[in-house]
Parts: sequence; C-alpha cells; structure tokens
Amino acid sequence: MTTRERIACLGAGRMGRGIAVVFAYVGHAVDVIDFKPRDAAGLETLRADVMREVTETLRMLAQLGMFHEQDVATIAQRISVIGHDDAAHALGRATVVFEGIPEVVAMKREAFASASAMTAPDAIIASTTSTILVDDLSDSVDRPERFLNAHWLNPAYLVPLVELSPGKRTDPAVTERLKQLLESVGKVPVVCAARPGYIVPRIQALAMNEAARMVEEGVASAEDLDKAIKYGFGFRFAVLGLLEFIDWGGGDILFYASRYLSKALDSDRYAAPEIIERNMSEGRIGLRTGQGFLNYENLDLDSYRRERLGAFIAMLDQLKLVRPPVLND
Repeated sequence: MTTRERIACLGAGRMGRGIAVVFAYVGHAVDVIDFKPRDAAGLETLRADVMREVTETLRMLAQLGMFHEQDVATIAQRISVIGHDDAAHALGRATVVFEGIPEVVAMKREAFASASAMTAPDAIIASTTSTILVDDLSDSVDRPERFLNAHWLNPAYLVPLVELSPGKRTDPAVTERLKQLLESVGKVPVVCAARPGYIVPRIQALAMNEAARMVEEGVASAEDLDKAIKYGFGFRFAVLGLLEFIDWGGGDILFYASRYLSKALDSDRYAAPEIIERNMSEGRIGLRTGQGFLNYENLDLDSYRRERLGAFIAMLDQLKLVRPPVLND
C-alpha cells in the first residue's frame, strides 16, 4: 500500500488499545473511539486512562529492547481518543475500522448499524470478536461486502497472528486488502471459514481442557504439566505446525496412537478424523512419501530437515538450554 490507512478502533477497551499501539508503532494515525455517551469529565477520565495505558505499554516495549524509550511520545501522539459526540467525524475519515465492543450480539449489532452509516462507503469494517460468527453480524452493517471478522490474539501488540474470517457477502478483494495491511504492520494473517472457534481458540480449548483434566485425574502436578507444555509441546510447535508435525513423523503414527489412546482411556475424543485414515490409504503419509497434508515432492528434504533442526537449536539457545559437549572424561 502506498498511502497510510487511517485506522479507527471502535471501543476503548483492551483490544482497541492494543490494536492502536500496533498501528501507531508503524506510523499510522489511529482514532480510539469511545462509542458510549459520557459527559466531558467522564470522557476526559477515559482519555487519560487510555493514553496512560498506551504510554505504559510503549515504555515497556522500549525497555524490553524493541526501540528507544525516547521515541515513546512520538508513537503515542499518533493515537487520539475520540468521544461519542465526535465519532461521526472520526469514522468518516477512517479507511479501516476495527470493532472491539463487548461480546454481546445485540450490543455489537446496534453499534455496527450506527457506526457503519458514518463511515466512507469503501471503508473496511472488521469485528475483533472471538466468539460471534461474521454472518450473525453482517446484516447490521451498511454495505456488508466490506465487513469481515479479524480475530486478534492478546496481547495484540505482540502476538503476530490475526485470524481473518470473511462472511458469505464479504468481497474477496476486501479480505485481501486487509490481509495486505496486516502484513505491512508485521502481523501474520490467516484466512479461515466462518466456523465457531476459528483456528487457535478451537485448538487451544481442547488442549487447555485436557490439561485441566489431567490435573484432575492426578496424571501430573500443574507445575509439571506446564513444564511439559513449555518444553515439549510448545517447543515443537513453535517450529513445526501441527499438520507439518503429523507429516514429519508420519500420519500412520498418529493413526495408531489415536486408536491406542481411544481404547486405553475409553474415550472417542482421541479418535483420529477420517482424513487421517484416508491419507494413509492414498499413500499421503508425509515426508516418507513426499505427500501428506503438505506437498514435499519438489523439496530438498535434507535442507528442509536441517533448517527445521536449526530452528530447534536456536530455540534451545533462547531458552538457555544449549550445553557444550563434555570432551574430557
């Protein structure tokens, strides 16, 4: 994009503040819009609270080495806190609007109906909802073809991933434009269908519930379970995606392990989905066959393995777990 987008965050809560930091950091002007009517004193109190949190966040990031602390004020001044009475002006100049209203369908629909009428016709409007599907909100938006969900993960100013979920009426060009914008500010957008839980929340709900269940069953202490997640589960999947990991070891391993766990724990929650067995029958086992969930046919497998193993070693070094060899007995 050759020109900077003017960003509006509809809602002055945690998500709106976090998104404002992301865009201000890379030079965009951001209006954080409080859509709730307040008197002058109430608005000033909110404005001071928003800017205090923004400044504290930026100062923390500077102290952690992201940039010079002397630049905090320059970045923070790109963010304006706008009250309800001036919302029409702020929304009218926005090219992209991120909604961060509380997770109440009626409240969001009312806000979209009002706010979308104030925006330019080609402004992108995105909900950051983590629970409500895009098509349950889109008919409250004027020109729903420019509307989609953009699910950020907290803290928005650190987590790279943003899950984009277009609806039935979303213009694909709008999805692509938002994807490019997010990439330009250092985010990693992925596109997913409008299904409950998106990608990460759906997977992490299973993992978190299973971890809690294992504590309940006395499998391990909470401390040891979390240690296992950090240094085993998390370590692996910071380098290899879940599906890439299936291919790395082989889909047949997952298939047989799933059958064993389902029987041993007497629960079908461990049963492999049909696609695992289908891949096996079609010879799509993974690296060993050149095809799995991903395609490895034209890949230099030695270089690929070396790159991935190098990434594991880099993580070990970051965790301060690399040890020199013992050369003298």
